[in-house]
Amino acid sequence: MILEKIKEANDVKQLSLLECEQLAQEIRDFLIRSLSETGGHLASNLGVVELTIALHRFLHFPEDKLVWDVGHQAYTHKILTGRKEQFATLRKTGGLSGFPKRKESDCDAFDTGHSSTSISAGLGLVQARDLKGENYQVVSVIGDGALTGGMAYEALNNAAELKKNFIIILNDNEMSITRNVGGMSSYLDHIRMAAPYTELKMGVTNALKKIPKVGDGMVDALHKTKSSIKQLVIPGMLFENMGLTYLGPVDGHDMRQLGKVLQEAKRKQGPVLIHVLTEKGRGYEPAMRHPARFHGAAPYEIETGLPKSNGNPSYTDIFSTVMRKFGDREPDVVAVSAAMVPGTGLKRFGNMFPERLFDVGIAEEHAVTFAAGLALGGLRPVVAIYSSFLQRAVDQILHDVCMQNLPVVFAVDRAGLVGSDGETHHGCFDLSYLSMMPNMTVMAPKNKWELSDMLKFAIRQKSPVAIRYPRGEAYTGLEDYRAPIEMGKAEILEKGKEIAILAVGNMVRTAVQVTENLRNCGYEPTLVNMRFVKPLDMDLLEILREDHSLIVTMEENVKSGGFGEQVMTYYGSRLHSPAIRIVAIEDKFVPHGSVEDLMHQQQMDSASVTERILRWKEEQQKSTEQLPE
Repeated sequence: MILEKIKEANDVKQLSLLECEQLAQEIRDFLIRSLSETGGHLASNLGVVELTIALHRFLHFPEDKLVWDVGHQAYTHKILTGRKEQFATLRKTGGLSGFPKRKESDCDAFDTGHSSTSISAGLGLVQARDLKGENYQVVSVIGDGALTGGMAYEALNNAAELKKNFIIILNDNEMSITRNVGGMSSYLDHIRMAAPYTELKMGVTNALKKIPKVGDGMVDALHKTKSSIKQLVIPGMLFENMGLTYLGPVDGHDMRQLGKVLQEAKRKQGPVLIHVLTEKGRGYEPAMRHPARFHGAAPYEIETGLPKSNGNPSYTDIFSTVMRKFGDREPDVVAVSAAMVPGTGLKRFGNMFPERLFDVGIAEEHAVTFAAGLALGGLRPVVAIYSSFLQRAVDQILHDVCMQNLPVVFAVDRAGLVGSDGETHHGCFDLSYLSMMPNMTVMAPKNKWELSDMLKFAIRQKSPVAIRYPRGEAYTGLEDYRAPIEMGKAEILEKGKEIAILAVGNMVRTAVQVTENLRNCGYEPTLVNMRFVKPLDMDLLEILREDHSLIVTMEENVKSGGFGEQVMTYYGSRLHSPAIRIVAIEDKFVPHGSVEDLMHQQQMDSASVTERILRWKEEQQKSTEQLPE
């Protein structure tokens, strides 16, 4: 097998073009087999195999820099840089990351996981290269989906002033996770349809170059022409008018064409955009038919593409069901998604009420301010965005929604530790950044029924409300505990003494087991489902002062600025308060791995929390015994 010859970076340069074509098929076969066991981003990686091989033939690693946008399509790049044998550990604890990681390989130029960043990062590398007088190639790869994000246009606008070479690859597969939306998508559709004009332009250029003495000059004059005729018939004029040299569109699965256009781009001064057409999921029929399903696939059966196991309903499924019901009952309820309609559970709502679902593309900032406008217009917008991606719109939530006190509901999916996608996707900062905002209400459900109740409560409010809930299977315990939702009121699940456990959202599930463990050790703890992180239930906190010496807060969020620190601040201003201990994520980025492993590493699983509480009680008792009589 040709693939066996690839042991380290730059080995692909030793292969003929025919061997590279065989290598592409072997890599596809390898990815399909490997990811059927580990899961991962299959469709996007199958679409860029030839493009990645062509880039590795063109660049020299690690001296040259290849910057991937989002980075979930970098699996072939990892294989070509000597990491094939680690794929059995892909996205597992301590294993290969699903995204580029500089600490994993010096061939990874930029750590990433969010969209629309590659041009900015690449441009920074280019400017650093030129200021230091160094000489290496920089290539940024961005998808047409990522090009719907405003940050990409900020970078293109900045790049137009560049005088030295910088290559941008526009990987156009007509999709982000699902079909793209908006004006740029329509523009790229027009370019694809106009591909014959590009072939005509290249034909004329090649013919002119053959004319002795004057041919090259005529070609230069042609390139400088800005006539209305050129703007009408030549694709890519939007990019040309922005100050970029546009080359393409090019077949992204033809390595011969890719090699030629990369060499042409290398000769240009200033920024060059190469428009490459690829097919998402190429080479695997299930992924080609259902690219969204194979964006981030769980382990699957190779023959059918079906998941190897079907879990119970997730919190996203519960949200999906409630939103569809609200669509029937409340004509003013609308939904907003940032290119994540299936992932956030809004597909059913959109199928039933297509005119009331707004997919704005990969543009979280715009999504939030757009929702503010919807609210001002008398509608009740529900903005469904993953916690990790909502971070990108903090200013808009604060300035455009909270400052105007608008009734926008934020459905914050994938809150807490999400597992295999790692640092860039963990949603462990939302309680901190949402709680700091005036007028914002922040809630977290303990189980699937409470998510339903909270969504109904939130939609009836006249101010901003955020509901954060985790990825994965919805908790079905505590079904009998369903007290009505009241603003800022917690729910006491078990009344005890001495130790009080205040748990937020998904941590209630863990706290139930911790409470049982403590009972087995002779304690009678109080267990509270907080429900609200903002506003805090201060009446409850006052009651707990009377007969509790230790209060333990539990949250799947960073400690800094989180729920626990708010409780500590409240008690810190009062005399004779109980001791406060916080169970939360410490001040560091959490790597990828299974949620179970990560919770244990953070000492946030039930066994670890029980051990910590027993230790805290022991320390407390020793301290009391040492006090002078």
